[in-house]
Amino acid sequence: MTTMPELPLLGMLRERMTWLNRRQDLLSENIANADTPGYVARDLKPLDFADALKGGGPSLAVTNARHIAIAPHAASFGEQATQDVESSPNGNAVSLEQEMIKVSETQAQFQAAANLYAKAMTLMKTAIGH
Repeated sequence: MTTMPELPLLGMLRERMTWLNRRQDLLSENIANADTPGYVARDLKPLDFADALKGGGPSLAVTNARHIAIAPHAASFGEQATQDVESSPNGNAVSLEQEMIKVSETQAQFQAAANLYAKAMTLMKTAIGH
């Protein structure tokens, strides 16, 4: 029996929220180091929806030979340096303006994913009569 948290949709939403949370941490580090000589802003590689579909989320049981086996998906969020602006004379390459825009976008995306997750849980509870 599949429990609610193991459903692929919910797994993908959780992975998205985890990615957004990690990105928010990195953006906060960038902002905190805006005056650190030689510091280069970092960000996460964007999540690829096609890769998420290929991964299939949590492993599903194959109960019939005609079912398609889907391999489990391991979430790995690669960090990368971002060179959005030219370095200052001290070698720092952080634009507070750009980082704050990214923080705002990330926060809005996290809220949207959290709302979708909550709505999906409410619909499932309604469907099973709770």
